[in-house]
Amino acid sequence: MTACEPAATAYRQSEHHRFRVADADFLYLVPSGAVFRLDGLSKEIFDAFPLGPLDRGELVSWFTERRYAPDEIEAILEEMTYYDVLTSGDGRPKFPSIPAGDFPLQRVVLNLTNQCNLSCGYCYEYSPDKIAITKDKPKYMTDPVAQAAIDTLFRESAGRPKLHVTFFGGESLLNFPLMQSTVAYTDAKAASEGKAVDYSLTTNATLLTEEIADFLAEHRFGVTVSIDGDKELHDRMRVFHNGRGSYDVIAPKIKMLLARHKTNSIGARVTLSSGVRHVRRIYDHLTQEFDFAGVGFSPATASPDRLYHIGGETMDDILGEFADLAYEYRDHALKGRHHRFTNVTDTLKELHSGVSKAYTCGAGLGMLGVGTSGDIGACHRFVDAPVAQMGNVVKGGIDHEARREFLEQHHIGARPDCHTCWVRPVCAGGCYHESFINHGNTSASLLKQCDRVRGWIDLCLHIYAEIGMGNPKFLERFND
Repeated sequence: MTACEPAATAYRQSEHHRFRVADADFLYLVPSGAVFRLDGLSKEIFDAFPLGPLDRGELVSWFTERRYAPDEIEAILEEMTYYDVLTSGDGRPKFPSIPAGDFPLQRVVLNLTNQCNLSCGYCYEYSPDKIAITKDKPKYMTDPVAQAAIDTLFRESAGRPKLHVTFFGGESLLNFPLMQSTVAYTDAKAASEGKAVDYSLTTNATLLTEEIADFLAEHRFGVTVSIDGDKELHDRMRVFHNGRGSYDVIAPKIKMLLARHKTNSIGARVTLSSGVRHVRRIYDHLTQEFDFAGVGFSPATASPDRLYHIGGETMDDILGEFADLAYEYRDHALKGRHHRFTNVTDTLKELHSGVSKAYTCGAGLGMLGVGTSGDIGACHRFVDAPVAQMGNVVKGGIDHEARREFLEQHHIGARPDCHTCWVRPVCAGGCYHESFINHGNTSASLLKQCDRVRGWIDLCLHIYAEIGMGNPKFLERFND
C-alpha cells in the first residue's frame, strides 16, 4: 500500500442476538434496537465472520468467486452497514449519550395524598418495604402545591407540544376536589401556551361515583384500576383497614365507570404475589366480567424475606402462563384481532419503535413525581423517600444538579453489569425502586431477574417476527 492509498476498512458483526422463526433467520441488533431479517446473500455474508473482521475488498472478492455480481455484493454490504448489521468499529459496546442537563420534562405524577382507604398487604407505600417518610408531610396536597407543580411542568417542558399529568396517591380519589381544580388550572394554562395536555389516573376504584366517572370521561382521562382478579384472589391482598375484602365494593363501581366513560381506555393493573399468581384465571375474569381494554401484570416489589415475595419457582410458573397468553396474543394478531394482554403490547411497541434506552424508564428524565409538600422525586415511587430527591416545586423548583447527578449515575453506560447484555436496549438495567428495595442502591443490577427478562424479550421477538411475516399490517398500530 502506498502513502496515498487509504487503509482498507475492516468489518465485523455488530453486537446482536440471533433467533430463528419459521425457517427464517433474524438479528436483534444492539445497540440500535432494530430487527433485521437475514436471507440469501446477506445471510451468507454475515456467516462469513466466524473468525473475526474482514475488509470490504476481501468480501467482494470472496463472493464474486461464488458467482455473485459485484454490484449486488456492494449493494448488500451498503444495506448491512447502513442498518448496523456490520460495523467498522472496534467491537466495544455502544451506549446512547447522556442527555443534556435541561432535558425537557413531559410528565408529572402528582401524589394528591399519601393516605389510602385500603391496606393492601404488598403496598410499596405502606408495607414493611415502605421507603417514603411522611411523618411531617401534609396528608393532602393543596392547590398552591399542585399549581406550582403544573407551572414547573410547563416551564421545564421546552418545545414539547404535548404534556401529561398523572394523578396518584395513596388513593388519588380521596382528594378528588383538588383533581378537579388542577385540571381546570392546567387546561387554562395549556390554552394560553398553545400546548396539549393528557390526563391519567390510577385508582383502587372504591370511591368511584357517577360524578367522578363523568368528570373523567369529559376530560378524556386514561384510567388504570388496581384489581387482582376475581373475588377470591382480589380479596387476599386488597383489603380495607379492618381486613374486609374490597372486591364487592369495587365490582359494581368499575362496571359503572366502564359504562359511562368511553372517551379513553380503561385498563386493569394486576399485582402478582406469592398467593395471587393465577395469570390466566385473572386475565379471563377481568376481560370477560369487566371488559377492560387491557390487562397488565406486575410482580409485587418486595424484599425476598416477605411472605408475599414471589420465589424463583413460582416466577417460572408465572412466566409460563405469560408465554401461553403471549402466544394467544400472536394468534389473535395474525388474524387481525385485538388482544388485551398489555405486557406483550408494551414490549412489541418498544421493539417496533427500535427503542435503545439510556435509562430503564422516564424517572428523573422526562418524568418527575411530586409529593403533598411539593418535594420532587425521580418518580412517584420515590416521593418523600430518602433517595432520588430533586428539589421542591414551591421552594426553588427542580434541583438540576441533583437531577444531573441522578442521570449520570443511572445511565446504562454507568451500569457495567449490563454492558454485554443483548437485551439492554429494552431493559436498561431494571426498576430503580426494585433495586433499592432489594439492594439498598437505586443503581444496583437485579441480576437474579436477568435470565427471565432475556427470556421474555426473546419470546416477544419471536412473536414480533411471526406477526411481521404473517400479518405486517397489524404492526402499523405501533407506528405512533
